[in-house]
Parts: sequence; C-alpha cells; structure tokens
Amino acid sequence: MENKKKSLLSQMAPYLKGYKALFGLAVIFTVISSTITVIGPDRLKEMTDTMTKGLAGKIDLDKIAGIAFTLALMYIGGALVSYAASFIVSTMIQGFSQRLRNAIADKINKVPLKYFDSHSQGDTLSRVTNDVDLMTQSFNQSLVSMVAAVVLLIGSVFMMIKTNGTLAATAILSVFTGFALSSIIMVKSQPLFKRQQKNLANVSGYVEEIYSGHNVVSSYNARQQSKERFEVLNNQLFSSMWKSQFFSGIMMPLMQFIGNFGYVMVCIVGARMALNGDVTMGTIVAFMTYVRIFTQPISQIAQGITQLQSANAAMGRVFEFLNEEEMEAEDHKQRQLATVKGDVNFDNVFFGYQPDKIIIHDFSAHAKAGQKVAIVGPTGAGKTTIVNLLMRFYEVGKGSISIDGVNVHDMKREEVHDAFAMVLQDTWLFEGTIKENLIYNQEHITDEQVIAAAKAVGVHHFIKTLPEGYDTVLDDSVTLSIGQKQLLTIARALLKDSPLLILDEATSSVDTRTEELIQKAMDKLMEGRTSFVIAHRLSTIRNADLILVMKDGNIIEQGNHDELMAQDGFYADLYNSQFTEEDSVA
Repeated sequence: MENKKKSLLSQMAPYLKGYKALFGLAVIFTVISSTITVIGPDRLKEMTDTMTKGLAGKIDLDKIAGIAFTLALMYIGGALVSYAASFIVSTMIQGFSQRLRNAIADKINKVPLKYFDSHSQGDTLSRVTNDVDLMTQSFNQSLVSMVAAVVLLIGSVFMMIKTNGTLAATAILSVFTGFALSSIIMVKSQPLFKRQQKNLANVSGYVEEIYSGHNVVSSYNARQQSKERFEVLNNQLFSSMWKSQFFSGIMMPLMQFIGNFGYVMVCIVGARMALNGDVTMGTIVAFMTYVRIFTQPISQIAQGITQLQSANAAMGRVFEFLNEEEMEAEDHKQRQLATVKGDVNFDNVFFGYQPDKIIIHDFSAHAKAGQKVAIVGPTGAGKTTIVNLLMRFYEVGKGSISIDGVNVHDMKREEVHDAFAMVLQDTWLFEGTIKENLIYNQEHITDEQVIAAAKAVGVHHFIKTLPEGYDTVLDDSVTLSIGQKQLLTIARALLKDSPLLILDEATSSVDTRTEELIQKAMDKLMEGRTSFVIAHRLSTIRNADLILVMKDGNIIEQGNHDELMAQDGFYADLYNSQFTEEDSVA
C-alpha cells in the first residue's frame, strides 16, 4: 500500500507543478487559523477565572471586555485566513483536475487503436468523468481539513498538557482507544473503495453499450435479458458502494461517541479535582473546549482518510490509463514525400493482433500509382486488417509497407493519414452543421466545392429539403438513414481530395440505385488515384486493375476480373455464387 501511495504521489508531481508555493501559502494560512482556534480556550480560561474571582468582590469588566475584544479579533482573523486557505486549495485542485483531463485528452490520441479494441468505451469514459470528479471532490473536502486537523491535534495536545497534565492524560487516553479502533476499520475498508470504482465503470460501460445498440436489443426481444444483466451489475455496485459508504458513514458517529466519552471523563475528573481545589473553574471550562477541539481533528482525520481512500482508488484508475503504452513518438521524423504519387508496396507482411496468433501470413502485393485495387474474400479473411496496417492504425509484425518507395514506418502517422481519404462501413458524424461535417478539419474548402461533392454522391437534393440546408445542425432533431449518413461520409472523402483512397464496404448500406450513383462518383474520384476497395458485392469491382483474393490471412489469388474468372478458382466460385443468389432473389 505504501509503495502504491508513493507511486501515485510521484505520478501526480508533474500535474502539481507551479502549485507548491500556493499550497505552502494555504498551509501557512491554515496553521494560523488553527493556532488561533487552539489559543482561544486559554483566553477563555483567563476570562472565566477573572469572572469567578469577581464573584467574591468587584468584577474587572475592563479586563473581561479586553479579553473578549481580543478573542473576537482572533476569531474573525482566523475565519478570514481559513477562507483564504480553502479558496487557494480549491483553485489549485480545480487546476490539477483540469490538467489531468487535458492529459487524458492528449493520451487518447497517443494510445494505439488496440487499447480501444480491448476496453469498453464506458470504462474509458468513466475514468475521464467519474474518477476525475470523485478525486476532485475528495481532495476538495479533505486536503485543507486534514492540514487544519493535524495542527489542531498537535496544538490542542500541547495546550492541554501545558494547562493540566492529569486532565490531559484523561482526555487523550479516552479518545486514543476509539481512534485506534477506527484506524483498523479504515485499513480494512480500503479494498471496498477500489471495488466501488471498478463496479461503477462496469455499469457505465454496460449502459453505454446497451443504449448504443438499443434497436438490436429491442428487435431481438432482449430487453428482459439486458435488464437482468444490468440488475446483476447494479447489485454488485450497490453491494460494494453500500459497504464502502457504510464504513465511511460509521466513522463520524463513532468519532462523535468517542469525543462525547472523552468530554464526560474530563467533566468527572475535573469536577473531582475542582472540589479538592487542584484546578480552577476556568481550567475546567478551557478543558471542555479543548476536548471538543481535540476530538474534532481526530474526526476530520478519520473522515479525510476515508475520502482520500476514495481519491486513491479513483486516481489509481486514472493513472492506470495515463500509463498505458503509447504509440511510438515521431517528433524526430521529417516529412518524407513532398508529393505523393500513390505507388504502394506490401513486402512479406506478417501481423497478428496477439503476438502468438498471426493472422496475416507473408502478404505481398504491389499497387501502382493510379490503380484501383480491390481486396475480396470471406468474412475474417483479413481484408480490414490490411487497411488498418496501411493506415498505420497498427504496426506490422514483420515485413514492410511502403508508399512511393518510402517505408510508412519512417513517415509520420499524420503524413500517412494526409495521403488517404477513407470511407468506412461504420459512419461517423458529429453534432454540427452538414457543411462542418463535410469540410471536417480541412482548410480552403469553398461552398461551391461542398455542393459539388454533395451532388456527386446524390445527397444534394436531400440536403436542400432540410430547413437550413447545408447549415442544418445534425443533432437529435434531424433523423438520417444509414444510407444518407454513408453518402455524407463519402462526400467528405471526395472533398479531402487525397492521392490515395480507401473504401471499406462504402456502399454496403445503400440501395442498388444509390449504389450505382455512388459508383459513378467513385469511378470519377478514383481516376488518377491509387484506390483500395474492400467489397462484398463483387459486381462493384469488376473494373478493378488488381483484385487480391484473401483467405485466412493469405493472398491465394490475384489478377484482374477476367484473369481470375479464367482461373476458375476461389474468386470465380465467390463471384458465381453471388450472382446465383441475386438471380434467385430477383
């Protein structure tokens, strides 16, 4: 546990840079405020003794008024510096959490795609939101109070011993026993807070998953099954949260009982000593206040430790993500190609998502600049994997991929991505205007170019029927079909006008007539560009210059359509079976 704390503290250090002086100032203010709180009962003792002596004669009102005025100034000053300390620490913690969120946002762009393939989106979102929020709240509620509590504890013990050793021993021993018990409880409850955050992430991930696939859940009548699974996860969260919050909640009543017990013991022992003439009434009054001050920081420390346990569990998850393996840094790399012609070569490429499970075996192919290359094969053959390697979403295990004779590994990822326009089977549109979605992250695109791209894919008429046309904001109020979304992403690729093009099942979600329109636009787009087309409908790639037929990660056949049909092999079987199916449907 100690090693983990040290590890977390060392990881926090970069995000706390520049805050040391502010935190030091907050600590000084807290010490001043706590010191005033500790000194107060001593002045109260003096006031009480003055009043007690005056009962037998004349009360020194001037002295009492002076003490009262001094106390008032002390407490007002203590409140002001305490507020200043809280303000400084709150500002510092919010700045710390802002830096953490920025670091997480940067990290998301640095972790390889395989991280997101192996973690649910809900788990990642929970780390960004729930864990950072919990950490911020816990620090806000505990950091200043913990510093103040330590000063109050030390100061009150010192003042109690200074005032009366016997009463000090009575108070300290009565409270220490209970504090030892609470410490044991806190140590035992630490794993519960970690389990709570993990179960919270599980619930968030499952909810995100089910809501995103709500239509499928409904169509398969799986609502009850989904509800039952959610209830299991929710019950696990309830159980871990109930246990952790039970131990968290029991600390304050326990410490209050301990404080009251110490208070009673001081009253009993103090009354007996007062009857014997060993202490004055002012000492007893001061001690009753000291006992309250003494038990308060112990309660705050106990509560603060509980909150820090929650923060520790949340921070562990945040830094676990921040410590994930990153993609290779490429700051040292220079731009390799001033102009991309589009000559692409795969040379003996081997790859596996797991090192011990190779799925691409000795893949070699050459696409000349301007050629249309189609990649076909059954599901799971490795078609999309080839595209992922070409875009450097994953790195090849062995062999190389080169563009215009330059190994893509020697190029920056940004340079590789700039060379490609890409349309995937899964569409992605963000909340913004249609024009913003089409232009996305590109400069110097005119309205005329946007309209021309929309017309080329046959979506211009639909856009003009919307209330604001190209300025219509795509949000929940605008309903688009899957085909319309795909058309917009294709128009986006048209606007990018890159020398290389990747189409991964780009027309799989549109009807036959729309597919014909898109195919014409694509044929025009692919003129003079090297294009990689993954298609299940083999009729759409008959005019490809090179067709790579894949099966189980290997190229088993390659050539143009006529050559492959003449071979009467695997491709011919695929092609003929599709037309047989289409004829039977017709």
